Amino acid sequence: MIVPSTRTIAWATALAGALAMAIALTAEHWLGFAPCMLCLWERWPYRVLIVLGLVAAMLPHGVARAVLWFAVLVTIYETGLAVLHLGVEQHLWRSPLPECYAPQFSGGNIAEMLKSMPSRAVKPCDSPTFLLSFLPVSMVAMNVLYALACVLALAGAMWCTRRHST
Repeated sequence: MIVPSTRTIAWATALAGALAMAIALTAEHWLGFAPCMLCLWERWPYRVLIVLGLVAAMLPHGVARAVLWFAVLVTIYETGLAVLHLGVEQHLWRSPLPECYAPQFSGGNIAEMLKSMPSRAVKPCDSPTFLLSFLPVSMVAMNVLYALACVLALAGAMWCTRRHST
């Protein structure tokens, strides 16, 4: 069995975060999909993964391993966020973020209603977005699978390097 080096795992970690961010930003800016607030929160762990991967690639072996184990925790956190979002999307529970709900306008005149509108369009977090119309899997569900795959791949690679370095 070929065991990847710590540096290779670090670059793969940064690449995994960059791929997730590239897909999210492409869907938003080129395909015109509006992200909800939970979608925006889910991007932060991927940004952290990019930084951790790049930092680990520059550090000595022992310190890099510690940074990469922290990256495993970040991917577990990302998976949890994605599962939370999927539950909201499937109406299993309510979102903890008030920004996830469509604005409610009540009474008053038109000027008051316009004043109470949010400055940025809000997409409800329980409204699924499908990247591929022929595939009935939402982007959030794909993110759950991707984040879980990242956790398993990163933790597995780190475990293999641990077993072969002792």
